[in-house]
Amino acid sequence: MSSQKKILTGFGSTAIHSGHQPDSNNAHLTPIYASSTYVFDSAEQGMRRFSKEEKGYIYSRWGNPTMTEAEEKISALESFGIIKNNEPLQLKSILHSSGMAAISALLLGKLKTGDKILSHFSLYGGTQELMDKVLPQLGIEAIIVDLRDLNKAEETLKNDDKIKMLYLETPANPTIQCVDINELTVMAKRKNIIVAVDNTFATPYLQQPFKYDVDFVFHSTTKFLNGHGTAIGGVLVGKDLEFMNERMEKVHRLLGGNSNPFDAFLLSQGIKTLELRMERHCKNAMEVAKFLQQNKAVSKVNYLGLASHPDHSTAEKQMLHPGAMLSFELKDGLEAGKKFINKLQMCVRAVSLGTCDTLLSHPASMTHFGVPKEKREQYGITDGLIRMSVGIENIDDILNDLERSLPNPSEEGA
Repeated sequence: MSSQKKILTGFGSTAIHSGHQPDSNNAHLTPIYASSTYVFDSAEQGMRRFSKEEKGYIYSRWGNPTMTEAEEKISALESFGIIKNNEPLQLKSILHSSGMAAISALLLGKLKTGDKILSHFSLYGGTQELMDKVLPQLGIEAIIVDLRDLNKAEETLKNDDKIKMLYLETPANPTIQCVDINELTVMAKRKNIIVAVDNTFATPYLQQPFKYDVDFVFHSTTKFLNGHGTAIGGVLVGKDLEFMNERMEKVHRLLGGNSNPFDAFLLSQGIKTLELRMERHCKNAMEVAKFLQQNKAVSKVNYLGLASHPDHSTAEKQMLHPGAMLSFELKDGLEAGKKFINKLQMCVRAVSLGTCDTLLSHPASMTHFGVPKEKREQYGITDGLIRMSVGIENIDDILNDLERSLPNPSEEGA
């Protein structure tokens, strides 16, 4: 089996077979190892494992066979087809209890008082609040600028030696803005600045930031990687294996934001269908975006697959498809948005994203409620903005539900 894994040439095959190790009882799937701790054959073996002279499991907060399979799958997909120095890129992934736990672990493990982070607007509301409300108390400041303006990005990096990390979220939540990973990473590397990318919206199937020499990648595995809304989780992926195996592993263990075997099992099964799901997600999203663009009740559609999107060309350069996420504004703002969401029959009123079913939410009052209104509006998160995670249902059913629920201008007297 191990020799077969080395010659896999397809992303889907890699998603299915990578990370799996034969089970001693010949189980087809890696079991859920519901054990908090692991026994030693002898005191000497325990000593060897704690000192890392011998590989093996000790305590499930530190690692677990079910969790290891999910971690290795994600590493294999983020590095799929990437060659560095004539060798396949080697990555290490560490599962966490949530995407926020993964982000927090890296920031606390890599930054110190006096350091600054440079990031783009808009960001996921939780990340924005972490930067606004938690990091400042630790003496870590976040600088937020429009990183689509490469001149502005270069000027900011050039004029502030305290910037130690470039944090990118692309496509961004919920405005679907897209920044140029390659150009920004080249700028950052000139000053030895760490580059971290939240790849949740794109997944490694649509976008591989490590192609552009970034240092770290995050995912909320709750979303597309799991794909079914059955478990919360996050992952941090890094290419500096020494840092990941030493400093980051220690920080992860001590902060205690570990995953668990059951959620990791569900994640591994979800990842196996990632390629198929993303193809259908993206195909449906393109049809939905075209439909919304032509609807008279809609004033704006944010979807990277539309030529009208200002970041369309950037997305084409670094993404396989434009993705499953979009947002749009109704002409009559918040009240129209509330009426629309309340009329939905099949599409689901819920936060989160990346599940098989279509989810719609109102960012200003939900995911970004904790971000001050003036910042939301500066970042393009208006009171009338609706975020949509397009599912894999039959497209006619999605479009019919939207058509029934959207305001009818003729009925409104428009």
